[in-house]
Amino acid sequence: MSWTNLQTKMADIGYVASDDMSVAIHLALTLGRPLLLEGAAGVGKTEVARTLAQVRDTDLVRLQCYEGLDASQAIYEWNYQRQLLSIRAAAEDGETGKSVESRIFSRDFLLERPLLAAITKDTPPVLLIDEVDRADEEFEAYLLEILSDFQITVPELGTIKAVSHPIVVLTSNGTRDLSDALRRRCLYTYVDYPDALTELAILNARQPGLNTHLAQQIIGFTQGLRKEDLEKVPGIAETLDFAAALSGLGVADLTADPAILQHALVALLKTQNDQANITTEIAQRIAGKAA
Repeated sequence: MSWTNLQTKMADIGYVASDDMSVAIHLALTLGRPLLLEGAAGVGKTEVARTLAQVRDTDLVRLQCYEGLDASQAIYEWNYQRQLLSIRAAAEDGETGKSVESRIFSRDFLLERPLLAAITKDTPPVLLIDEVDRADEEFEAYLLEILSDFQITVPELGTIKAVSHPIVVLTSNGTRDLSDALRRRCLYTYVDYPDALTELAILNARQPGLNTHLAQQIIGFTQGLRKEDLEKVPGIAETLDFAAALSGLGVADLTADPAILQHALVALLKTQNDQANITTEIAQRIAGKAA
């Protein structure tokens, strides 16, 4: 599949990918390399993995990263309760020693977390390692073995090699610098907020019945709002919510009713300060330029 065919298939599902993004995904698939997507929250990084799983008709395995994430939560964990029950049953039967140990430390007692689950599927899934920058630096060391060799070492069992190589997508919001070792193992693309034409195409793809004039106003308004001094800049998801809110309120023109427009800003502005700072006058100024 060429990168243009990939771009078309993603668009058919509703994800409008730029040429740069489409080529990056195509190269990641062709070379079998992880793809690191970095950019602000809300620009559509996570949606790339979801869309790719649909294009490839495969499972999406998601690992949501957070501070304190460790191997037992991300890779594997022993089923301790089942192990204890097995030990008790063996003791009642008079069984002890290495036979019990070898049984309770077998694959039957291993709980697969996202990273191990992703490499043991018969059909290559899309493995989404979401917001990897939120995890501790130590966690990156766990990822290196998987991203380099697609294998996981379990001390009690040895090395578990991948049944199939997952398609790996990592996302980062840039809250901390990622290690050079992690970056070297990945192809890299920075994902920015879309330009007006691209965002309009996204809106039309997701809400095809929207009035053409209103759709253009919504994009112009959102693009203008992003230029204001905001604590949280609205992303693509907020644009889609804003459009849905306006449709639900029966709005056909952003400049028609300042009060209704101000009420609809709850879909775009997600902090108290932002809602307080974007007054009716400012909202009308932005809407006037978007008209």
